Amino acid sequence: MSFSHQPEVVTLGCRLNIAESAAIRQLAGRGQVVVNGCGVTNQAVKDTRAAIRRLRRARPDAELVVTGCASEMDRAGFTAMPEVDRVVANAAKLLPASWGARPNAPRAVPQTRAFVGVQNGCDHHCTFCAIPQGRGANRADPVAEVIPRIAALVEAGQREVVLSGVDLASYDDRGARLGVLVERLLADVPGLQRLRLSSLDPAAIDDHLLALLTQEPRVMPHVHLSVQAGDDMILKRMRRRHARGDVVRLVERLKAQRDVAIGADLIAGFPTEDEAMFAHTLALVAEADITHAHVFPYSPRAGTPAARMPQVTPAVARDRAARLRTATAARLATRLAAQVGTTQAVLVEKPGDRGHAADFAEVRLPAPVPVGSIVTVIVTAAAPDHLTGIIA
Repeated sequence: MSFSHQPEVVTLGCRLNIAESAAIRQLAGRGQVVVNGCGVTNQAVKDTRAAIRRLRRARPDAELVVTGCASEMDRAGFTAMPEVDRVVANAAKLLPASWGARPNAPRAVPQTRAFVGVQNGCDHHCTFCAIPQGRGANRADPVAEVIPRIAALVEAGQREVVLSGVDLASYDDRGARLGVLVERLLADVPGLQRLRLSSLDPAAIDDHLLALLTQEPRVMPHVHLSVQAGDDMILKRMRRRHARGDVVRLVERLKAQRDVAIGADLIAGFPTEDEAMFAHTLALVAEADITHAHVFPYSPRAGTPAARMPQVTPAVARDRAARLRTATAARLATRLAAQVGTTQAVLVEKPGDRGHAADFAEVRLPAPVPVGSIVTVIVTAAAPDHLTGIIA
């Protein structure tokens, strides 16, 4: 094999995978191509396999290494793929030795936001989810280790950090919950301008964390909730720890104190879901003002309890997913239209003429500005999915 090419890392799946890929990118060696795959749905596994085949065609001389949840759940299947040279376990993918790197290998700073994984695994065993098979039990990086890691990013010029995890809201460092970590970060890293949190389980948001989400200006007003459904019977069959009313009340508490944009993970076509049950989820989009949604048609995962339940046909699940996406897109368009004339602080991303406001609204600029900068923008117009503005 030739090792003349720079390493390449392809990421599928969640924000934790994005954070881990950023670290792998600094550890991987010349001539290595890495697929950090996802196993959350059958489609995600198919996409991981497709990425492997595509990269092998594009880089026939590279060492093609696969890691992530998809390969963790089916190690033998991915190892047997003729395109794959090596599979690295999830538990080992951040170890320098897995990539032949020096233990103190330097790490570059992302140009926009840095995804920092602080929690891994999950203890809740929702009936639809296979991720515990790939990630294991809940565990947290110690607060004392997270703070200097983020301080180094900020010192190197990072403007925004996203705390990531499989079940981030269940972060627990020997009794120090997520709110404690956020409070310590804000106090000990005063140069951190923007802190964003990845998906949060509604049942695990305590009063301490809620106060920070609503009162701390450096914590971005964008809360993404792991809702999954808006029908109480479906939530019970999913083995979720919240009811529909809990989500509504949580959003009411958030919005009573701050103009928070609400995101949500939603599953359409869960086993046994009839049209009336789906209508409850569809109605929740308006009731909880969900504007940023990750919508998934239900995908049966081998070995999970939900895979043995009476199934909704894939066509019905896809149709319901499309209806949920249409409803959330309409809520986003309404929210964006209301922001015309406002002033927004925008973190500029590649290619330099667009970025995201604090509430994660996409904002497009009339001309490129330095990537990674935060600029003040006067919003002049709203499209259904983005804002346009001029620099103040």
